This record gives sequence, structure tokens and C-alpha cells, in this order.
Amino acid sequence: MKRTRVALALAPFVLLTGCGGLSGGPPSAAPGTNAPPTVPRTATVTVTVSPSTPSASASPGSPGESKLGPPTSTREVTVRRTTDNPPLVLGVRFAKHDGFDRVVIDLSGGRPGYSAHWVPKLVQDGSGDPIDAPGGAYLQVTVTPANAHGETGSPTWVGGPVFHAGLGNVRSVVKTGDFEAVVGVGIVLDHRAAFRILEQRDPQRLVVDVAH
Repeated sequence: MKRTRVALALAPFVLLTGCGGLSGGPPSAAPGTNAPPTVPRTATVTVTVSPSTPSASASPGSPGESKLGPPTSTREVTVRRTTDNPPLVLGVRFAKHDGFDRVVIDLSGGRPGYSAHWVPKLVQDGSGDPIDAPGGAYLQVTVTPANAHGETGSPTWVGGPVFHAGLGNVRSVVKTGDFEAVVGVGIVLDHRAAFRILEQRDPQRLVVDVAH
């Protein structure tokens, strides 16, 4: 008897639109049981980008950022990339929306990797000195490879390091570092809440949404 082997092709690319994605938060345990949900705390994808690789802002059929409701998951996220054209961080802006606050990191250049992790406090990259930015929760966003200064050393993201926001949940946004192709953006919150990260282009930017 011959045995038939079936090869299953796994899709090589996973696009993270943010922690938990657009489809909702992590599943809960089945009714009537005490088993915790088996969901990894951190989602990670590694992407290698070359100058000839075309950029993409979202998967086909994904809703536009203006049509999204509040995010639904607090899971941390990491996206790793390498690029020969590290982008510049041009600035960070923020605004209140229906049910969530939005922090936009404006970029120019290649597509960077990024991560978002909950931290007990914000510290200055390199020195480790604490940053005076009172809040009830801290979300540390790291963009790499990226710089917030030009070739002459002049900052492209000016001002700060603390930018007061006073939104529904976001109290302030903090420039935590610009060191060795790593740019830190700390988001000071009134309380921990669900969030997501979206990659967008034309203009290029990272969008961080945090629920109220």
C-alpha cells in the first residue's frame, strides 16, 4: 500500500494591525470552566525589508483607520524589520476619537520595526534616568531602525521630551530616546486599556490607538 503525503503550505506573511488585530481581543475560557485562555502575551513577526521591496500599509480588505472602533486587546506586540533606509521620526501628534485616543508617529524613509510593551515607568534611553510623567499606566513604543535627528545631529522631532495631551485616557506623550537607531515614544495613560498599532502610508506613519 502506498502512503500519500500531503504538504501543507503555510502563508509566509502575517500582518499585525495591532495587539489582537481588528477582529477583537483574545478568546476567553469556555463557560463553566476555570481554565485560563491560552493566548500568548506578546505577538511577534519578523520581516526583512530591502530597498526594492514594495511597501504596504494594510492587508487587502482591511477597514480604513477612520472607520475603526475602539481597540479590544491589551496584548503586547513586536514587529522586527531590517532596512537599508532607516526612517526619520518627524514628529508625534495625538487626538481624541469616539471611544479611543490616537497617537500618530509621522515618518519619512523606509519602514521600521516597532514594539509596544507595558512598563512600570518611563526611563530615558541610554542613561536609564526616570522621566517625570505621572500616570496610572505606561505603554512604551519603540521604533527601530529609526532616528529622530538628521545627519548633522539636528532633531527632526523637536520639543519635549514631555508633550502634554490631556485626552480621554492619554495624559501625555514622551520622547524617551533617540539613540543608536532606536526612537522611544512613551505613552502615559490614566489607566491600562486595550490598544492597537496600524501601519499607514501616504503619508507614512505608525498609528497607536488606545481605548478610553
